[in-house]
Amino acid sequence: MLVNPDGGDLARKVPRALMPAMRKRLGNAVSPEFLQAQVEIGTPVCKSAGEARRALAELRGEVAEVAAAHDLAIIAASTHPFADALDQHITRKERYRMLAEDLQAVVRRLLISGMHVHVGVEDDDLRIDLMNQASYILPHLLALSTSSPFWNGLDTGLKSYRLSVWNELPRTGLPHPFDTFSDFERHVAVLVKTGIIEDATKIWWDLRPSARYPTLEMRIADLCTTLNDAVCIAALFQCWLRRLYRLRLSNQRWRQYANWMINENRWRAHRYGTDRGLIDFGRGAIVDYAELLGEILADTREDAEALGCEEEVGRARRILKRGTSAHRQLRVYREARDDGMEREQALGKVVDWLRMETLRF
Repeated sequence: MLVNPDGGDLARKVPRALMPAMRKRLGNAVSPEFLQAQVEIGTPVCKSAGEARRALAELRGEVAEVAAAHDLAIIAASTHPFADALDQHITRKERYRMLAEDLQAVVRRLLISGMHVHVGVEDDDLRIDLMNQASYILPHLLALSTSSPFWNGLDTGLKSYRLSVWNELPRTGLPHPFDTFSDFERHVAVLVKTGIIEDATKIWWDLRPSARYPTLEMRIADLCTTLNDAVCIAALFQCWLRRLYRLRLSNQRWRQYANWMINENRWRAHRYGTDRGLIDFGRGAIVDYAELLGEILADTREDAEALGCEEEVGRARRILKRGTSAHRQLRVYREARDDGMEREQALGKVVDWLRMETLRF
């Protein structure tokens, strides 16, 4: 998100020269988003978590430099601590104009940002099979990524308020299970034929077969403020898919649970993050997140070694120990309030922390 250095509020109107300047520097790795105050970055295809980290660091640094040349700064978070969504301006693009026309008041609250992780799975039916099984871990990844505790200047009591906004849109939430890729395509074709969507890019599930690449795309995560957190979660998702593939090679599979059950964990991650544990369906009990994370790391140890990302995945324990971005934002805010600052000043301190942490590589 693009913010004004003085005061930290979102840049409501962005200079027209900003995006051309970013495109000149970074090409297609940077693009506009729905609101003018947002910028999307995307790495090239990376062969390792370390390569992804280097690419993200370069992109954040370059975008920050161009933004600074236009008297702006950047923050990486899924919501801004105090900006008003209704004060923002939509990017001048036909696709976004049509989206605003279609979704009306719902889309006017869309002052949120998320993190998408693509993992290459070239076989179409394998992509669907892995999607059906991988839904189980989505709440665990969300809990580890949370960065949106504030909305419109208020402490929402949720670690990922972004999900509350996102849930208002159609075709969001957990993916529906399908038997084959052809089965998925038949369902999408109905929506395209009726004119509801133009193509599968308008399927906005937490996990989906990408419409553009031969990948499985994880979309449930909040946008990580700390770069190392982003790489950790991406590597963990990749390792989990490899773990599921290993099961398949031995004629086994992860048990597939009903979406309404997984949705209970999705809500707990949405509300509490890592604080109150998630349901272990096999045990029929709420289990501390640290214990669940330990099991996931143990299950995927072989995969982390094979993919050369043991260090990146191991950072998950550090995230848990010091807190996600949501925890740290709340800590900054509460300490400022305890020091006697007014609410607006304390929220400004949160933006200051976000600016600094976004560029800490």
